[in-house]
Amino acid sequence: MLPSRNFMNDESADEPKASPVPLSAAARRVLGVLVEKAKTTPDNYPLTLSGIVTGSNQKSNRDPKMDLDEDDALLALDELRQVGAAREVQGSGRAIKYRHAAYDWLDVDGAGSAVMTELLLRGPQTLGELRTRASRMHPFPDLNTMKSVVSGLAEKGLVESLTPPGRGQTFTHSLYPPQERQYLNAKLEKQNAAKSPIATTEILDSNRTAVDQLLDRLESVNGRIDTLEKRLAELENPNAQD
Repeated sequence: MLPSRNFMNDESADEPKASPVPLSAAARRVLGVLVEKAKTTPDNYPLTLSGIVTGSNQKSNRDPKMDLDEDDALLALDELRQVGAAREVQGSGRAIKYRHAAYDWLDVDGAGSAVMTELLLRGPQTLGELRTRASRMHPFPDLNTMKSVVSGLAEKGLVESLTPPGRGQTFTHSLYPPQERQYLNAKLEKQNAAKSPIATTEILDSNRTAVDQLLDRLESVNGRIDTLEKRLAELENPNAQD
């Protein structure tokens, strides 16, 4: 297991507020867990290393599913600390615990942090999905409220739209590393291509061709059946031809 970093004794513990930068998948998950637990289970916050691992690997409210161990979590915490997004604190007794600094690091309020947390924990989502899921951390009375919050985050460069405006518009955070962002773009392009009018036309044309071929085969089979029925009738009534 990797040794725990004593962030409180680190000379850079009082480092000035930094601007958001891309984070690894593990660091994004850990940051999301810290903010989520601070809002939903404040009595158990700050979190121990074990609590962070459990929260990162839980099955509900997570996409994709992860299987982090303590070494992974420590590396993620170190990454978050280096950019000013998390801190190590002394818990009760001698326990070492961890807390986020997302409000300062992201420069967001309660509503903005709830939205960013859901995007960090579950990836791309629509406004409706964000409103339903983020409401456990902050109240969003209607969809227009959520739209306003997302627009504000987009102006800060924290959120971006993955699909054109309209029904089903999907949003995500902007904390992906370049390679991961390229992968996400390629995935979306593939999905959009499958939904495009051209692709739909090709599928319909292919289906029509298959149907036509089936009809031709059915007509051929029916013709053979007619011929067999005639021959059977001739065999049963050999005098019918006289």
